[in-house]
Amino acid sequence: MSNKVVFNLDELFISVGIDVGADFSWMSIALPNQQFVGKPYKILHSRINSLTTALSKIKEAEELYSLESRIFLESTGIYHYPLFCYLRDKGFNCSVINPIITKNSTNMNIRKVHNDRFDSKKAALVGLKPDLKVSLMPSDLALNCRNLCREYYDLMDNRSAYINKLQGELRMAFPQYLGIFSKVTTNTSLTLLETYTSPTAFIEADCQEIIDTIKSTARFGLTYAQKKYNAIIQATNEAKEFGYIIDSNIKRIRLYISFIRKYDEEIKGILDSMHELINANEDTVFVNQVHLIETYKGAGFLSAVSLMGEIGDFSAFSKPKQLFAYFGLDPAVKQSGKFEGTKIKMSKRGSAIARRVLHTLTLQSISTSRTGEAKNPVLHDYYLKKCESKPKLVAMGAVSHKVCNIIFAILRDNKPFEIIKPEEHIKQYNAAKCDNAA
Repeated sequence: MSNKVVFNLDELFISVGIDVGADFSWMSIALPNQQFVGKPYKILHSRINSLTTALSKIKEAEELYSLESRIFLESTGIYHYPLFCYLRDKGFNCSVINPIITKNSTNMNIRKVHNDRFDSKKAALVGLKPDLKVSLMPSDLALNCRNLCREYYDLMDNRSAYINKLQGELRMAFPQYLGIFSKVTTNTSLTLLETYTSPTAFIEADCQEIIDTIKSTARFGLTYAQKKYNAIIQATNEAKEFGYIIDSNIKRIRLYISFIRKYDEEIKGILDSMHELINANEDTVFVNQVHLIETYKGAGFLSAVSLMGEIGDFSAFSKPKQLFAYFGLDPAVKQSGKFEGTKIKMSKRGSAIARRVLHTLTLQSISTSRTGEAKNPVLHDYYLKKCESKPKLVAMGAVSHKVCNIIFAILRDNKPFEIIKPEEHIKQYNAAKCDNAA
């Protein structure tokens, strides 16, 4: 007796769920009636025969049940890309799903079970849902920008860690030095610390030698160099009264400076690569969208590339709230029965880099210039009005929402940013509404 099942509806398909790992993945095949075909199969990424066996299993199921297959892979950061591209290039319909969706889906078993085999089954069943939302794979250009930007911020965070360590050593060995320069990481400051390091070394060094070093690195002239030299000598004299230095402090100061120098070099290389990548793809929609975001007051090249790298394909978003949620700025609501949570926080389920950039843009939008003039009068006034009834952080969250809406509108309308007052915006909206009615 044949075990072949016949389905009459054209919209039915076989769902292939894949739980992706670093070195191997588990694959499960589910029929439209939620029955599984065979057992989960382990795909070894380093073995071509294992990959071809997985393909043959999918094709056998398609032939046996006369249905096309759709493959659903859990997003894992980077590990799903090779497998996704391999299956896509073989002609299969592939989609990427957020692992949060599979984790929060209804458990198939009363028992508390969690392993890769079981997760592949859940992914296959989730793929059968008609209202499933899948992620779009970014273009190679968007992916390159995303990788470069994430590497940039990672390098910047590591650099900041070594700056904190350097300042910690100076607070012990030479605390008075920290107030001499605007930043301890200026080229002049680091060059002096590399050469002299301790208060004693500054005192024993030739006066003209230190002044020439300051003059050549700072390029502010002789007067500035002499002024800074006098401040350093005063600091070294005060260090005799307060400060404690041992040999390990000197070694660690020089070590931390060498790390900071190295990070500066790598960060510059990353930025240069970003500019080269954008310049080489000026005729693409993606780069045009980068330039559109650059028109927002306060958004520079890095902010624009970072945002577009995280967004990937803007066509995936039809509403501002979708972009807001994608960035993880949407509220995490807690409500059950008569209980309603009063402390509402951001879900933070989206891109941390995008939130970081939007936070910077928010600060720029509510800030003022040196003359006291608001950089963005509309958002500045909105922020001050919110602060009258809300805490500052809540008010900043509201401004972030506005900034996100503006970014969406810029990309949707394909128009550069311009500051429009609320009254003027209402007039434009009513005029457009009348034109549409006519």
